[in-house]
Amino acid sequence: MTSTARRLAEIRGGAAPRRHNARTIAALTGNPGCDRRAVLDSAGADKPGLAERVGFPARFGQSRFAITRGNAFEAQVKADGGAELLRLVAERLGVDPGGPATWTDLGAEDRGDPPDATGQLGRAGRSRAALAAAAPAGADDPAALFDHPLLGLDVAGQRVHLEPDLVAARLAGRFHVVEIKSFPVIDGQADPGKVAAAAIQSAVYVLALRELLAAEGHDAALVSSDVVLVCPRDFANRPVASLVDVRKQLLVLRRQLDRMARVDDLLARLPADFTADPSADPERLRRSLASVPARYAPDCLAACELAYFCRHETRAETTALGRPVREALGGVATVAEVLALAAGSDPGAPEQAEAAALLRAAARLRADALAGQPA
Repeated sequence: MTSTARRLAEIRGGAAPRRHNARTIAALTGNPGCDRRAVLDSAGADKPGLAERVGFPARFGQSRFAITRGNAFEAQVKADGGAELLRLVAERLGVDPGGPATWTDLGAEDRGDPPDATGQLGRAGRSRAALAAAAPAGADDPAALFDHPLLGLDVAGQRVHLEPDLVAARLAGRFHVVEIKSFPVIDGQADPGKVAAAAIQSAVYVLALRELLAAEGHDAALVSSDVVLVCPRDFANRPVASLVDVRKQLLVLRRQLDRMARVDDLLARLPADFTADPSADPERLRRSLASVPARYAPDCLAACELAYFCRHETRAETTALGRPVREALGGVATVAEVLALAAGSDPGAPEQAEAAALLRAAARLRADALAGQPA
């Protein structure tokens, strides 16, 4: 075990690390300036347990019913060797699948197990070999479907293992990531928030697959940026496929990953007694968490288990009001300063003068409204 791995194990209390997935990477890269989340996710810390221990339990997550429904829908779509799935994907891509496709279940032997230290054995090695072999497709080669391959991606200096629902190869001469979701498409429209979340998660898989092929000497552009999203149509369980272009998400993801600090650099800035062990004393945990800079924004409430703790920390700061408000206030850091400026106090810095003028005008409008006077 390296010194970094040993330190991360100490931070989480020696428990087995929680594994990253596309959801956690999407959330992490959505707020790359948050050192607190970067440290905890790198250590594989139990963030739900931490949030519960410090008195701010997480209030989001999928219900058991939603998970069961999603698993049942995925099994239905993949039945019969993916015959229906192949038809849907090929139809959406506008190509003829060219006969029956090969079906490879890459997780059949050890689903859920991580690869060994070399990355060449186990599911990761099988996935790499199978996907690389499918890359130089000939005109007569059948389509190939790979169920639950295990891909790798470097995140803040750590190797993370990812498991897309399916990768389709040799369709329109490209690889396509296929994501199966249980949220419905009603009258041709799906929930925009859920589609956006699926897009960034799929972009994580596309990036990892491109890096795998590039490492094997193939053109990364063989992996299409058009992801096939399969969902139930209307209120039935009949699947429908849609194409989602994730080029924008790929650009953001790559930029955010490049900007993220390496784990070693983060660890060097931690106090010697920092801990994220949920069994530790709650007060010690609060002190430890407070010693690492966070970057709270209201968006965190839907993406991070510690969001309520971080919001409580920033309750007197304009950060808690969101980025648009913070930027409009021109660097005014606290709610107390905002109220003082609105009451007529002189701005403490030249860059706050415009914000002060706007706040005073807003205060006058509010006073007139409360007094029943027209604006």
